[in-house]
This record gives sequence, structure tokens and C-alpha cells, in this order.
Amino acid sequence: MKPDHPTHRAPTDAAARKAVAPVICYPTDSLPRRDLAPFHAARAGWTLLHETLIPARDARCFDVPAGHFFRILSVEGPQVGDLNLWNAQDLGERFFSGKTRALHGTHLSAGDRMWSNLPHLRPLALITDDTLDWYGFDAFGGSVHDVIGTRCDPYTHNLLAGGQYHHCCHSNLTRALAARTGMPVGQAELHVHDVLNVFMCTGFTRDTGQYFMKASPVRPGDYLEFFAETDLIGALSACPGGDCSSEHSSDQAACHPLLVQVFKPQKAPDGWTPPGPNGYDRSHGL
Repeated sequence: MKPDHPTHRAPTDAAARKAVAPVICYPTDSLPRRDLAPFHAARAGWTLLHETLIPARDARCFDVPAGHFFRILSVEGPQVGDLNLWNAQDLGERFFSGKTRALHGTHLSAGDRMWSNLPHLRPLALITDDTLDWYGFDAFGGSVHDVIGTRCDPYTHNLLAGGQYHHCCHSNLTRALAARTGMPVGQAELHVHDVLNVFMCTGFTRDTGQYFMKASPVRPGDYLEFFAETDLIGALSACPGGDCSSEHSSDQAACHPLLVQVFKPQKAPDGWTPPGPNGYDRSHGL
């Protein structure tokens, strides 16, 4: 956060320095965009394989085979969720929110991909549908489905509020992964990573640059839909902040469950093949 009262006087060329035009850090013109039409067509006649209900203030894991779809649905009331994804064959390959943000921006929607960490750097999942795509960016600079927040966690809660709250999304995701894999909780925690904040409405204040949240526009029936590009283990936490209209890490906020549905298409989308690992040749040096 920038100081309210700088201690150094602006130089004479301050205006010129500020007027320099920005340059996009990662131009994506060479990054092929997915044509979503074959993926939408592949939904015809799909089969619902299984559903996982995510209880309020808790988390569950779910499995999605490569070439299948999954949806995260609002089912009872406004609720946000924190999503982790791992390669089911290798938990060391997981969702890389920072690089996804650098490639697609602060908030994701249909057509964006969820990229994995280095050295893999390949799409784990493609977002194929988003019933909140109408929201765009509001007058405060807020939008939905962000990759800027990390996840609520008990360590930050203790730092700022001095509490020992253990239903933060970090804790929920850790327990869910431990239950899914049989790992000790302390080992599972090391695999929990920064999230896609599904349905959460967030942005940065324009005066101080602080991360803010506001009431999510999600309503029962809304969903965010994905296509799994590799075999996935997912974990979703129904945030203890409910719709995050006032606070998170709270037992007072109204919270609701979320539903994950996994669908098997009759055939793979036309033209789709599972992506291989990143093609960079590490023998050239790191």
C-alpha cells in the first residue's frame, strides 16, 4: 500500500514519468485461443458420472478424468468457493494461479485456461461456460472468478485478528486432500496452493491498491463449467465468508453448500488432444 503522504518531493519530470504508456508483460497473440464450439457440442448426450456436495464451511475432493467436464454450481444461496486442481498422476503438478493471472488477467471466464506450475506449464482445465459472464467489471473495478486472492488461511487470520479459526479455506482444502489421499494433514498442507476464487467478486481499490471483496452476484442455478485437459483431482472449499459481502473466516456469515457435477461426453470434442508438458528444452539451461 502506497503511503498517504510521501516523504520525497516529486521530481520535475514526475508527470512525464507517470505518462509513459504501459506494456503488456505477457502478450498472448501467439497463444492459440480455444474454439469453444466443439466443447459445447460435446455436451450433447453427456452422462452425469457423479456429484459431490460441498458442505458450508467445509471442503471435499473430487476426481475428473481427462476429456470430461465438471461444473461448480450454486444450489441454495449466494456462496463463493476456493478451487485447487492437481494432476491426478502427480500432485507435484498443480494449478499455477500467478501464471494464469499473467496470461489471462485478474479474473477468468469462458475460454480461459487454468495453467499448471513450472516446469510443466500446460493447461489443466479449460473454462467452457460461465453464467456470470454478463457481470464484466463494475464501477468499483470488481469482477468475478479471481486469481488474485490466495485463500483465507488460519495463519493470516491469527496475524490480523489473533484468532485460532480452523475452518478457513486453506484448512478445509488441506483436510479434504488428506482424506482423499491418506496423507497426514501436515504433508497434505504442503500441496495446497493459491486458488481460483469461484463466484467471488473482487478487485483492487483505486486509491490504495488494496484487494477488496463485495457481495457475489451468484444465485442458485449459476455455474462455472470446466473441461479437464488431464486427469484431475480437484478440491473445493465453500468459503466460511458465504458470499463474502462483509468478512471471511467467520462463523457468523450466512453460508451455503456448493455442488460439483462431473459429466462424461459421448465423444471427445472435435480436434481436442490431451496437452503434453511444456516444450522447453531444459538442457539449454535454467
